[in-house]
Amino acid sequence: MNRFEGSGDRQAKIRYLDGDFQIVLPGSHVICAVTGAVIPVDELRYWSVARQEAYADAAASYEAEKRAGALPGQTS
Repeated sequence: MNRFEGSGDRQAKIRYLDGDFQIVLPGSHVICAVTGAVIPVDELRYWSVARQEAYADAAASYEAEKRAGALPGQTS
């Protein structure tokens, strides 16, 4: 999907899968669960399947994993 398919300037609803995602409700962007940054759908690269969250970048993804206690060797 690209920005010219009529999705407007609304938030997309996405189902995050392993290595891919499925657009449930078209939109132009999603919101980073850690930073609150707007992420254009065509630039979405980081997400959590387990938590069904999007992340703006690798640092935000890492922070989410730390918060969830999901890093190797990390105790809750």
